[in-house]
Amino acid sequence: MQNRLNVNVRRANAGVFNPMIKVKRALISVSDKTGILEFAKGLHALGVEILSTGGTAKMLRESGVPAQEVSEYTGFPEMLDGRVKTLHPKIHGGLLAVRDNPEHMKQIAEQGIGLIDMVVVNLYPFEKVTAKKNVSLEEAIENIDIGGPSMLRSAAKNYKSVAVVCNPGRYKEILSEMQANSGIVADRILISLGAEVFERTASYDRTISNFLNKRFSSEAFTTLPQTMSLNFSKMQDLRYGENPHQAGAFYRDAEAVTGLAKMKQLHGKELSFNNILDLYAAINIVYGFESVPAAVVIKHNNPAGVATDKDLAKAYKDAHGCDPLSAFGGIIGLNRSVDKKTAEAISKSGFMECVIAPAFDQDALDILTQKKNVRLMTLAPEDYKKDKYDFKKVPGGLLVQDADARELKLEELKVVTKKKPTKAQLESMMFGWKIVKAVKSNGIVLTKGTKTIGLGVGQTSRVDSAVNAIRKAGKAVKGSVLASDAFLPKADTVTFAAKAGISAIIQTGGSIADAEVIKEADKRKIAMVVTGVRHFKH
Repeated sequence: MQNRLNVNVRRANAGVFNPMIKVKRALISVSDKTGILEFAKGLHALGVEILSTGGTAKMLRESGVPAQEVSEYTGFPEMLDGRVKTLHPKIHGGLLAVRDNPEHMKQIAEQGIGLIDMVVVNLYPFEKVTAKKNVSLEEAIENIDIGGPSMLRSAAKNYKSVAVVCNPGRYKEILSEMQANSGIVADRILISLGAEVFERTASYDRTISNFLNKRFSSEAFTTLPQTMSLNFSKMQDLRYGENPHQAGAFYRDAEAVTGLAKMKQLHGKELSFNNILDLYAAINIVYGFESVPAAVVIKHNNPAGVATDKDLAKAYKDAHGCDPLSAFGGIIGLNRSVDKKTAEAISKSGFMECVIAPAFDQDALDILTQKKNVRLMTLAPEDYKKDKYDFKKVPGGLLVQDADARELKLEELKVVTKKKPTKAQLESMMFGWKIVKAVKSNGIVLTKGTKTIGLGVGQTSRVDSAVNAIRKAGKAVKGSVLASDAFLPKADTVTFAAKAGISAIIQTGGSIADAEVIKEADKRKIAMVVTGVRHFKH
């Protein structure tokens, strides 16, 4: 100890404080015991004295690793059903004492407190427990760790002299470092371990706070929380961000048990930032159709084509056929397991970035894995659950809104023209309305039956969106149905639609020009319904 202290003092006096410690005593108390036995055996082989608690101590001793109970070390028994066991000066004094502070060293010597050079702690599984359906408040409360975070924070505050390990994924790295350097842990690792602890405890506290706020809050007072803490853990680095010069990563919602974090990749190169955005857009559309096979081709976060059919391969061919030019290099979303017939259709479509579906038959995999770069992703429909809130980050703040989960029922439609829509037109209107919700505003979707034939998206003028959709539809436009994501501000869209041969329109309604718009529809003998619902998507 004295040699180590002198080395650190010399470095500090030289103006270069590079901490490193030789671990002589470690305290191990873990809830997640993954890898801990191998790590403890490695520490013991290096001559490290081990302190431990409860079940961890029992497991280590039964496996031949000597471990002294913390209660024996402190002379104070565990109490209150284990709520108090490590909250003791002999523990926290041994962690917090500044090694190159003579007064600190004098005080702990007077109190008979030994130094603890390493803490290996992970926390009660609060996140896992509270993810259970109908978890009781009492069970949640009992899984709030007190002693663990206290030890982690004490050790991390004194990171120059204490190696603090909260992540089982780092056991191998740390042990290899110590084995290569006679039990010494170098500064680069000490610093990163200390920083990791505060990330972990902050995440843990946010999870608890969010759970309690949700449990105790009243929806009668507000639909959006007064304060919002977000908690994410990195799952993977991505090839790049939106562009190659931007770094990108995918973070998992630490409190979520469903969603895109549950995706599995079966084949293909690594995902990019844009791939994940497009994969979300794809499943958000097709998983909205439960009773019938559905297919979508996504390009730059917009659908290039969508269709449903009793046959999945036919649905895919119709979706791709809506706009084959735009579909090149797109993302395919399917809501049924991919069979051989559908895989053959995909294989003939030219280059596609990704395919996401609930599963792939072996025959389909045999066909699609012949394409080296295409990413094959699976996500079970039951694992896809829409977020309650939608977030948009702006410099200095965060915009938060309820997710657009509004579904339209047939009985909500209001016919406003003299000509009434046919049953077939109503079916096509409902399909088009489901799709137009997913396109960037201004959005116009043209449909026939339950397939899109032309889409106009993201234009600054609704007329321009209509013109683009009509152009993409070509000759198929005649007799189609037009869906608009918001009201028609003028009659010009109706005029263009009529000239193209469109037979029916579904739109929001509510414009000051409604009378003029309806009059034009009547003049052109177009059936029109309004929804009273808008679906802007910026």
